[in-house]
Amino acid sequence: MGVSGSGKTTLARALAEAWPATFLDADDFHSVVAKARMAGGQPLTDRMRAPWVRRIATELQRRAGAGERVALAFSGLRRRHRDRLRATGLPLRFLFLHGDQAVIAARMRARSGHYMPASLLDSQFAALEEPAGEADVMRLSIDEDPALQLQHALALLEARRPTE
Repeated sequence: MGVSGSGKTTLARALAEAWPATFLDADDFHSVVAKARMAGGQPLTDRMRAPWVRRIATELQRRAGAGERVALAFSGLRRRHRDRLRATGLPLRFLFLHGDQAVIAARMRARSGHYMPASLLDSQFAALEEPAGEADVMRLSIDEDPALQLQHALALLEARRPTE
């Protein structure tokens, strides 16, 4: 979890390969209208995000019911979004990719082919509700090399393995 440009997709793909697990990108669950809105430089409202989070929760339940392990790249900016996924009853753990806004903005400006413009980063940070006091959330710095970040993520996940 984290704001756009924090490295969620990179880490989730690496986790999916290392575990192994099925990789899912929460961006794929946005409607065409929502993606067009963001591409046009307008942030989504909480009301617009609600069906997106429901679709993700449903897909996680479906995949878990089929015996799959999933690595999901998901912003999880609002606690209510994280709580909605927790309400599925699945054994979830969140990795919170956090870091300096200027570094993330530079990353966003350097990437191509993504619908989310760097101009929306301020709105992402404004919407972010830090996961203080949430026992299933572990923090990872965006400043680490992706390979080292993956090692730290795997160690954190192993240390906090939920009872299944």
